[in-house]
Amino acid sequence: MLIIKGGLIHNAIEKEPFIGDIMIQDGKIVEILREGEECVSVMDAKIIEASGLEVYPGFVEAHGHIGLDGYGIGYEGKDYNEMGDIACPQMRGMDGVKAMDPAFALAREAGVTCVCTGPGSANVLGGTFTVLKTVGCRVENMMIKEAAAMKCAFGENPKRCYRDKGNSTRMSTAAKLREMLFKAREYGEKLELAKVDPAKKPAFDMKMEALQPVIRGEMPLKAHAHATDDIFTALRIAKEFGVKITLEHVTEGHLIVEELAKENVPMAVGPTLTSATKFELRNKSWVTPGVLAAAGCQVSIITDSPVIPQQYLPLCAGLAVQAGMDPFAALQAITINPAKHIGVEDRVGSLEVGKDADVVITDGCPFEVSTNVKYVLIDGKIVEEK
Repeated sequence: MLIIKGGLIHNAIEKEPFIGDIMIQDGKIVEILREGEECVSVMDAKIIEASGLEVYPGFVEAHGHIGLDGYGIGYEGKDYNEMGDIACPQMRGMDGVKAMDPAFALAREAGVTCVCTGPGSANVLGGTFTVLKTVGCRVENMMIKEAAAMKCAFGENPKRCYRDKGNSTRMSTAAKLREMLFKAREYGEKLELAKVDPAKKPAFDMKMEALQPVIRGEMPLKAHAHATDDIFTALRIAKEFGVKITLEHVTEGHLIVEELAKENVPMAVGPTLTSATKFELRNKSWVTPGVLAAAGCQVSIITDSPVIPQQYLPLCAGLAVQAGMDPFAALQAITINPAKHIGVEDRVGSLEVGKDADVVITDGCPFEVSTNVKYVLIDGKIVEEK
């Protein structure tokens, strides 16, 4: 048994924090007691004295490439884009992750305990993202969700990377995605018919197999879209095929907030702490997450690591607050909202009984650069202590 005692608890569910104790056993939160409620004395329990400190859920990244774009290495270590095929849904992010990449330790030290990582945006379809804790030496042991989403991309990246291979316009990008989804739907229909008549079973196609969870509504498309028109194209195609979708980057989302508020689609905003390196980023702004959240959208703030190093996720939330975002909304944007975005909110993203004991203890607000992280717990184990 481990008890975090007397800290100011920000559970990411209730707006107002409260002083209390958190009891942890077998990697899970088993009880949360508020000040004034008697804590049962547990013999041999380890105590973390948190009086005067602040207690948060472990921070969660909804979209990045940590582990696939190695820290401190050259091109030979980069594994986040398959450049030989514009549509490769059969790729799995988990197969490219370098579990012992130093970037995980840097993230962990800053309180980032859970990340969703996977292929980049060179391809119209790039493969699946996986969800990992930020501690471990083997991907399988870090993983909490093997396949969280299927990456697809719109805008400049697929055009730039495949301009000389038949994809030079936004129209061709959309057409390629539609083609793959049409084929996957047809393949799925044949699989269903084969349950009655095995003779109708189609020849095995690894790409089509990989897309079946998308077609069946079991896995969302994770749509890279910065510009307003790309955002609308992503939503349009998802509706055409009746598939789930999350929007990634949403750089110009503040320009179309009234439309996005109608869609009820999870949005991951960022990376914003970078220069506008291409035309579709010219309207980049720290006001975007706050404007969308205020309109009732489910917003996550992202680093798109290593575009912004993973450890600066809390700082990004702070910069959004400085630009007008409600502080509680900003906290939710790096905790419970990204957990929902990637489908692991039953385990992480808030301090609640029954969830994984991923906890960050600080000496102040984590949005401030002067704040120090004192403890980080993952699955109830102290992985950082200062």
